[in-house]
Amino acid sequence: MTAVSPIERAQLPPKKSVFRIVMRWCRKQPLGAVSAAVLAVIILTAVFADFIAPYDPVLNDFANMLTAPNADFWLGTDQFGRDVFTRIIYGAQTALFVGFTAAFFGSTVGLVLGVTSAYLGGIFDLIFQRIMDVFMAFPSIIIALAIVATFGSGTQNVILAITIPMIPNCARVVRSSALQVREIPYVDAARSLGFSHARIVLRHMVPNVTAPYLIMFTSFLGQAILAEASLSYLGLGVQEPTPAWGLMLQGGAEEYAESAIWIAIFPGLAITLAVFAFNLFGDAVRDTLDPRLRSR
Repeated sequence: MTAVSPIERAQLPPKKSVFRIVMRWCRKQPLGAVSAAVLAVIILTAVFADFIAPYDPVLNDFANMLTAPNADFWLGTDQFGRDVFTRIIYGAQTALFVGFTAAFFGSTVGLVLGVTSAYLGGIFDLIFQRIMDVFMAFPSIIIALAIVATFGSGTQNVILAITIPMIPNCARVVRSSALQVREIPYVDAARSLGFSHARIVLRHMVPNVTAPYLIMFTSFLGQAILAEASLSYLGLGVQEPTPAWGLMLQGGAEEYAESAIWIAIFPGLAITLAVFAFNLFGDAVRDTLDPRLRSR
């Protein structure tokens, strides 16, 4: 290795520390920085729920049913005497688990299918895109309801119901980027060297479409949390006594809308805060990774 002289070393641009890179990103994306801070609080709250929550989230306390917010129960209690604040904290675990799992699998499967479709092209690409058009013709909530109605409720089926509608959207976006990558000469060089199709797709094309993949993944997070809350509110998602924000809305949004309004307000605020934070963070990631927006 050639040694670098002191003069040449002095002429080299200074290395940017991680802290400086993060601070620069925060200055350029203030809303993204605020949303990232909010998400960090939500994630830490979910991780350390056992240490933060003051009560058992599933233990009924019939002596304190429908208690208004006070010093003992900061956000009041529900119709079974369960602490609303505690259930919101544990509900963050359910929302983040379902959201991250569904968004990861939905965007990852869409990534692989989109790149494969762009690489193979021809009749496979034509048939695949028509299948994606069929899925995209239906609202995602309709597909999710059909899946849950077919396979039943529960956490696993809810994740499946949320994941499947995400796949066509990610596959379509990734495919448009993969079509450009396919024309780059190193892909032709890989073919001429006799590499397998799987190796070319996974090793040479997928790494070059990670930017749209990350953008879709972050945007899917808020959608997944909202979809999980919607299914739980309809009684087709996570079931009692598991703490879930949508399930808390179902239990108090209608029957106790006037007598105990806090049962619905605080879970609704939690859903709103999480979805807005993920959406704003996704927009910031898109603005950072998209070269067309980054150059402005």
